[in-house]
Amino acid sequence: MKIGSIDLGKHPVLLAPMEDVTDLSFRLLCKQFGADMVYTEFISSDALIRHVNKTKEKLKVADEERPVAIQIYGKDVESMVEAAKICEEANPDIIDINFGCPVKKIAGKGAGAGMLQNIPLMLKITQEIVKAVNTPVTVKTRLGWDHDHYIITTLAEQLQDCGIAALSIHGRTRSQMYTGEADWRLIGEVKNNPRVKIPVTGNGDITSAERCKECFDRYGVDGVMIGRGSIGRPWIFREIKYFLLTGEKLPAESFSWYLDILKKQALQSVERSGERRGILHIRRHLAVTPLFKRIYNFKQTRIAMLRAETVDELFNIMELAGKDFQPQ
Repeated sequence: MKIGSIDLGKHPVLLAPMEDVTDLSFRLLCKQFGADMVYTEFISSDALIRHVNKTKEKLKVADEERPVAIQIYGKDVESMVEAAKICEEANPDIIDINFGCPVKKIAGKGAGAGMLQNIPLMLKITQEIVKAVNTPVTVKTRLGWDHDHYIITTLAEQLQDCGIAALSIHGRTRSQMYTGEADWRLIGEVKNNPRVKIPVTGNGDITSAERCKECFDRYGVDGVMIGRGSIGRPWIFREIKYFLLTGEKLPAESFSWYLDILKKQALQSVERSGERRGILHIRRHLAVTPLFKRIYNFKQTRIAMLRAETVDELFNIMELAGKDFQPQ
């Protein structure tokens, strides 16, 4: 799979952009475990052109994580073009446009998946950004606004005509949010449309190596993107890459091996944001990690972890959980 001059090889597995998840430290961790490309958290074009410091911090990328894409969202041509130019100065490998975020505060204002209700504006924004920057431009979107408007097969051709270098598709409509099952059948239709020449990446419900391989084999996509399946489980990329290479499941590591990774995440979060904010950030990963689901009295342990306010307190709870871990 090639995006512009960037060669990601055969069957690349990508880390999806996720707000409050894909910060620099998490991206580097996923890269370490085999992610072929990573994406920043999505960045507000309006906040970026107003030079909001917290937003500008999201532009920071490291050479160790390349290839890396910076993703932006917004609802008008001028601010999106200006934001794309600012992003280009940060020297990403790709600039990605978010036309897929379904949350009300974004889509309800016409940005993200809200653009699925204004296709002419979506195409104008895309076209103008492609013309304004030299960096390859890609798009991430959904199947349509709702079940009455599955427009992705036509939309993919229109976006391609705007000059994008690749397309990523989340297999749900905006109205579905993150409920129900992702419809990979429509993603496959886009990929197998002979008029679509750009790479097509599929996204949605990839939580195992077996499912990832099935999506490559059944739908013919060029790449697979992992989102929520990586939260609290950055090692999923290692498992997937091993399975794609060998056809066998990667043997499980010890509980302490996985625990050390989560501790490393926590320490990096605290180092970046301070103890209180860092622990608040890492709670999202700890709340959903599959690691602790095989311990006795999991519910109480989970509650205790989410209430911890210091690193020492958090690590003590995690260590105690390990004593009740039940191997598969």
